Amino acid sequence: MPTSIGVIFIVFSSLIILSILTIKLSNRFGIPSLVLFLAIGMLAGSDGLGGLTFDNPSLVRSLGITALVLILFSGGLDTEWTAVRPIVWQGLSLSTIGVLITALLIGIFVAWVQGFSFLEGLLLGAIVSSTDAAAVFMVLRARRTKIPRRLVQLLEFESGSNDPMAVVLTIALIRLLTEPSTSFGELVVFFVMQMGVGTAIGIAMGEIMRRSFNALDLELEGIYPVLSVALALLTYGLTDYLDGSGFLAVYLAGLVMQRKPFTHQQSVLHFHDGLAWLMQVTMFLALGLQVFPARLVPIAGAGILISLFLIFIARPASVHVALAFSPMSLREQTLVAWAGLRGAVPIILATFPLVAGIEKADMIFHMVFFIALTSVVMQGTAIPLLTRMLKIGTPPSSEIRSGPQRNPPAPPNPMP
Repeated sequence: MPTSIGVIFIVFSSLIILSILTIKLSNRFGIPSLVLFLAIGMLAGSDGLGGLTFDNPSLVRSLGITALVLILFSGGLDTEWTAVRPIVWQGLSLSTIGVLITALLIGIFVAWVQGFSFLEGLLLGAIVSSTDAAAVFMVLRARRTKIPRRLVQLLEFESGSNDPMAVVLTIALIRLLTEPSTSFGELVVFFVMQMGVGTAIGIAMGEIMRRSFNALDLELEGIYPVLSVALALLTYGLTDYLDGSGFLAVYLAGLVMQRKPFTHQQSVLHFHDGLAWLMQVTMFLALGLQVFPARLVPIAGAGILISLFLIFIARPASVHVALAFSPMSLREQTLVAWAGLRGAVPIILATFPLVAGIEKADMIFHMVFFIALTSVVMQGTAIPLLTRMLKIGTPPSSEIRSGPQRNPPAPPNPMP
């Protein structure tokens, strides 16, 4: 008997409400919210207490892409260009050179310890090469950690800009595995097209969005957020149709759009905040449902080895090389390396090999899930301690609480 739409609504809304309630638990005990969201999805799945049968990589991939588009657009709107400008080259270095070095080191290590071919190991490395902004700031907010503003901005910009690089690498390697005859020249053209088209359309659409909002004179304020969602989806769709990186385009569109004021800016920003949270929770739940906990046990040993290699060798090496010529101190680089958490993005990318029918796709998916989970738990819980050990901090007046802040606090009333 098919499941009624009412039952689907009951299950979906109950899981969302339960996930939101766990945020209080996260804030009180310092447990990463991402872990709790994924755990709820796993418990509700076929191997858990809920017994919900769910095995649809194509649906999870489509849901993940949609969620990432809206989350990255919201991240672009959240990012203040004036604050990012001083660290833009450091962020771009981390999101390009850092991603490449991480993928290469992980690929070599996985081929050695797991018996994968070099291309299969490199594919896993590319999937886990990007950091996750949502995971980073969820953990920092939960532990009430204070870190210098410039490091928050760098981590935020890196997390928003390195996803497209990881996506392009993942798609290119899947193409090499499924079509071995692909030449190096074809891959270079693919990379240039993805980045070039994504950058051009992202900048152009950001300007079009801002100018359109300021030119329109709609009486209904609530229609502006709807228009922004439609334009963000249009940006991704148009870029993807023209063989560009849609993820890069939507992030740049949000970043360019907020460079100057636009009509009903605050209501649009608040709307996308809530929408980004809904997308994150929904995405994490779906990823948790797609995972079969019983399949995590056989790869736990290799997963721990790869996680430790990523945390203590691959990520620090990539950060120190990428920031070799930056004015940042070694202690600051160490904190940036440790705070590069893996989260939902690598798990979503791990569905790409499943859909493409790669031979070791199921093992890669569950291994990536394990790596992301251990990264958040191990690194996330130790960030406050490491910050204190490294003695990284600034006077209260120049500190920023973890997480993006759009508006500075209002100045106190003058004394009478």
